[in-house]
Parts: sequence; structure tokens; C-alpha cells
Amino acid sequence: MKGAMNGVGETKRVAGFGFRREARLGSLAEALDRLEARYGPVDGLAAAASMRSMVQALGEARGLATLSVPDEALASAETMTRSPYSRQARGTGSVAEAVALLAAGPGAVLLGPRLISTDRRATVALATGDTT
Repeated sequence: MKGAMNGVGETKRVAGFGFRREARLGSLAEALDRLEARYGPVDGLAAAASMRSMVQALGEARGLATLSVPDEALASAETMTRSPYSRQARGTGSVAEAVALLAAGPGAVLLGPRLISTDRRATVALATGDTT
């Protein structure tokens, strides 16, 4: 499996996801394709614990590790995006950005704001962090 994300002193690139209940695996896959076209390949995927199953399926299909972030931790991440809907529903300005930051570890940084799938059902953001 590529992207084991356990090497010492390496930078990990984690794609974090947020999505609506009506999202399908294709929504997430299309958003990830766009993210990788913009920023290059990712080392792993991440989702809030309550949203993990669909992201896990995408990770399995792509041979990528999937990390889970506790839902209650989302509000602790400082995001670029300030979505009122996301703030009300999940306590954060962007679930995708918060998940990416938290999964990439302490000191992680976003490479840019979240990207939205063309069907507007999924978002994805990329954060980099040091595995040391």
C-alpha cells in the first residue's frame, strides 16, 4: 500500500474530505482527481470518524491509507474557509480543511482552500505535515 505515512522526518500529504449525505463515491473520487491534478499525489486520505466509511472505500480503491479524526476535534482546527453551513453543522469553517490539518499532525499547513466537487456534494483539502 502506498502512503504508509510512518517514516521519520518525511513530509506527509493528507487529503481531507467533507461531504453531504447524498454524496457518492464518484463525488469524492472526482474531487480527489482535481486535487491531485492541482497539487500532485497524496500520501493518504482522512475523514471525520462519522464519515469514514466512504473515504475508506476510496482509499482501498486507490491503495491509500485512510486516517480518522474524532468529530469533536474538528472545531479545534483553524480553516481558511468560513462556511456558515459547515460551522453550524460541524463546528468548523470547513470539514475537509479541518480533517486534513488534524490528520497531517501538529504544525500541518493547508496548501490552499478546499476544492468542491463538480456536483457540489463533496469537498477536499490538502494539508502537509512532518512525520517526525
